Amino acid sequence: MQDAPFRPFETNLDTETALTHLRTATRGADDGELFLERSRSETLIFDDGRVRTASYDASEGFGLRAVRGEAAGYAHSTDISEAALLRAVETAQLAVGAGGGTLDVGPAPTNTRLYTDSDPIAGVSFPTKIETLREIDAFARALDPRVVQVTAVITATLQEVEILRPEGTHLRDVRPLCRVNVSVIVEQDGRRETGTSGGGGRVGLDGLIAPQDWQAKAREALRIALVNLDAVPAPAGVMDVVLGPGWPGILLHEAIGHGLEGDFNRKGSSAFAGLMGQRIAAPGVTVLDDGTLPDRRGSLSFDDEGTPSGRNVLIEDGILVGYMQDRQSARLMGVAPTGNGRRESYAHAPMPRMTNTYMLGGDTAPGDIVADLQDGIYAVGFGGGQVDITNGKFVFSCTEAYRVRNGVVGAPVKGATLIGDGATALNQIRALGSDMALDPGMGNCGKQGQWVPVGVGQPTVMIGGLTVGGSAT
Repeated sequence: MQDAPFRPFETNLDTETALTHLRTATRGADDGELFLERSRSETLIFDDGRVRTASYDASEGFGLRAVRGEAAGYAHSTDISEAALLRAVETAQLAVGAGGGTLDVGPAPTNTRLYTDSDPIAGVSFPTKIETLREIDAFARALDPRVVQVTAVITATLQEVEILRPEGTHLRDVRPLCRVNVSVIVEQDGRRETGTSGGGGRVGLDGLIAPQDWQAKAREALRIALVNLDAVPAPAGVMDVVLGPGWPGILLHEAIGHGLEGDFNRKGSSAFAGLMGQRIAAPGVTVLDDGTLPDRRGSLSFDDEGTPSGRNVLIEDGILVGYMQDRQSARLMGVAPTGNGRRESYAHAPMPRMTNTYMLGGDTAPGDIVADLQDGIYAVGFGGGQVDITNGKFVFSCTEAYRVRNGVVGAPVKGATLIGDGATALNQIRALGSDMALDPGMGNCGKQGQWVPVGVGQPTVMIGGLTVGGSAT
């Protein structure tokens, strides 16, 4: 939201001085900004009956950027002072050179507030957090005698940002982020299995440490662990796969979402480059990236360049209609920015990144989709995965999956991996459920060494002909 006057965290750097030096840095440039950040985070980990970690981190600094064409000069410092800013100006000017560009029109300020500005760290006392972790541990252990270990985690972060642009626009945002995770290990007949559940968002911590919230997470973690105790080796081969709603959207995020980011497409390195307006998915498939969802983990009132977040349609009824853009890629591709310019911190330059990426639901009952699966896998939980952006090829491991024959869900399977490529998977979608759901708020996305919080989502989906890696035949 727009806020005046420009106050970079109570330093001596005033509006006039900062703006003068920013304009010097961007003279002859196409774009640029001064990004200031102050961040505080706390992580508490209760593991094996004791507090294993209690960490608190604080940082602040600025990043100055000047952009001309494909080139960008970027300098950052933990010292928010005029002397440090002058050194950054010299560095940024190296990329712009003599220049010849004309500054783009800056983004229109917004007063949209998508989340609270309360400090989640200070909102709950430290003793209360520790006691909550102890209660989670005791509760989870009491649920089942097979529980042999419990790990409970509380994390809370508050990020304050200010953006000053050469035309004089300045914006401020306060971004909270919280999460509570519970993991349990169960043992039976010498076999151990793990289950994990968690979530949160841009909310206060008080709701997440309420017993009704963390007790549900503990029960879910135990349920997953007990399911895996009975799991048999996963089959191997090419078969149809049904993905559950919500968190399995991480496969959509990785295998397809990254390929729809503007920088990969302007450089021609994405599997979807040059396909705008063409069919890239089965009819009925609509995919969005939406940073405007209140309180969601991937949401932003405005991105890290100052562009208001948007509800951006990427694929509509199977047709590619849009990419996610930051300001640089949008200018070079001749389109409008979409509010997807994101950075990990002041020490990083922005780039096109996802916010909350999800597939809209269809009109088929989820149970009917599973009933139509004659011989395949029903996957409802995912762990890690790997994706090659240039061709969309992916490998994802399942944390909860079941064998299905003749429409009947059978035994859980262990060690299943899904192998394919995003472009083919999109075209092999055979059914979309009416149960679209977003994940519980636990996603992090990595790109070129930068990590940012994101959200994912989808309905129950049937995909035909995926390769399933396993150990059974």
